[in-house]
Amino acid sequence: MSAKRLEKNKVPEKKNQTSRREFLSQVAVGAGVATAVIASPRAGSAENEVAAPQVPKAVDESLSAVPQRMDFSGEGMLGGQVFANLCKDEGLAALFCAAGNYNIINEIAQVGIPCYGGRTEGGMCSAADGFSRVTGEVVACSGTEGPGITHMIMNIASAHASNSPLLVLASNTALAAEDRQRSIQFMFQQPLTEGIKKWGKRITVPNRIYEYGAYAFRNLKSGVPGVVHLDFPAEVANARFQDASKLDYFHNKEQYRSENRAYPGAKEMQQVITMITKAERPVLIAGHGVFVRKASDALMRAAEKHEMAVVSTGPVRGHFPDEHRLSGSMSNDALLSADLVVFVGQYSMPNPDEWTLPPGVKTIRVHPVQEDLGRNWPVDLGLVSDEQYFMEELAEGLPRKKRDSWVAEIAAARRKHEENELGNVAKGLEYSRSTGRLHPLVMCKEVHDFLYKGDIDPKQTVTSWGGAMAGNCAQRWLRAYRPGQEIPVVYQFGPMGPDLAMILGAAVAVQRGVGPQAAWQGAPVVSVTGDAGMGFSLMELDTCAKYKLP
Repeated sequence: MSAKRLEKNKVPEKKNQTSRREFLSQVAVGAGVATAVIASPRAGSAENEVAAPQVPKAVDESLSAVPQRMDFSGEGMLGGQVFANLCKDEGLAALFCAAGNYNIINEIAQVGIPCYGGRTEGGMCSAADGFSRVTGEVVACSGTEGPGITHMIMNIASAHASNSPLLVLASNTALAAEDRQRSIQFMFQQPLTEGIKKWGKRITVPNRIYEYGAYAFRNLKSGVPGVVHLDFPAEVANARFQDASKLDYFHNKEQYRSENRAYPGAKEMQQVITMITKAERPVLIAGHGVFVRKASDALMRAAEKHEMAVVSTGPVRGHFPDEHRLSGSMSNDALLSADLVVFVGQYSMPNPDEWTLPPGVKTIRVHPVQEDLGRNWPVDLGLVSDEQYFMEELAEGLPRKKRDSWVAEIAAARRKHEENELGNVAKGLEYSRSTGRLHPLVMCKEVHDFLYKGDIDPKQTVTSWGGAMAGNCAQRWLRAYRPGQEIPVVYQFGPMGPDLAMILGAAVAVQRGVGPQAAWQGAPVVSVTGDAGMGFSLMELDTCAKYKLP
């Protein structure tokens, strides 16, 4: 933005407006950091006249540039351009990156894919994960070789544990320099991400760059979502192709992958309907697949038609609303009396003793691929099916049924849960008064009341929670009333630090109104985290400010 535009958009100071220094002095009782700011001789520098920042002309020119898709005319196409065109054709939703890997990221930006640059590779990896969690879309992150890819490892592992369809891109030094120690950042990347990805490839044959891009999106968009990691040696990204015949395996996406998904068999579907109908206290565990495959509406119809309890789980919550009378997400005592549990799209399947369910309960599991059925948890019936197809068939096939006693038991368990949590908040208040230190439970209850009990539409605000004590308290009071509204940052991995970066990615999705965030475009987001969660990704607050993310 130019200096003139900055001055034009400057908010005029109001009369008697409290300065930042005065504000700090009024509220900083007991706050060491604020006191230090006030005591500093530079504390009032914000009041002094500061010259408007000078933004290079090239920045405005770049922002206003029309996306340009390269083709084989003229000098032909570079490998990075071939790959960028494929990403555009596949509908890659966004790219989050730090410095480096320019031969790839510049071309991705050139074709019009939204790109966001942040402070660290790890932070941008988690931002991409956060974007994907609240949209279900395939998204990419990028970093340089060596320190860039190693900085992303924890964040890649977190995305892997959450089954996020994340495309990890990294540059690599020239193949010609291998074993010569000519490049200080050379390393074999694929072994580093072994066990924390669905598929990966170090592309060493330049004319196969399109083929391996096809491999990547076939894995990202088929079966259970997961992380895909590609690294591009210099010879591959910079290779030049005069025409399509110079590329090995150059086909459109309809030819290299299929949109076809498994449909539940009629016989198995009838077994499911019979088992649910005979059960007195059925529970449906709606996992991540219900969100990813956009099956929330069908889930609602099936639950209300047959009065089943529903628990919303996964690395994002809200595909069944917490306030619904059939929600069992805060009715643990009732779940202990369930006589049938139906898992749908539960990609991460822990052991039975990790769930608040009765031992030996009859179990149905619906999963998009066959190999995982029966792992960790023996099933009475396993179905291979796309989650949306299954839920549509279930909503259509179930008879209407009232379960008054089961609904009453769910409601009673919820009231007990809420009373217990209010009791915990009362203890937190007592602690806060006696010590002068605010207990996280008290803070989280206030956040709850502000977001869900005041003038704000409870469905508006996307939230996340992470950390240890702060996260433990936040998960008790944050709510999800619509798909893609709440991110448990620590889901199935417990990483320390990606909290602010992850909510940054979610904020981008809300700002742009992507997928389930469309109705709430431009709304602010809220992250509840602890000191470690702040410390490891605090720099990405600067990225939020840069992109005006509320």
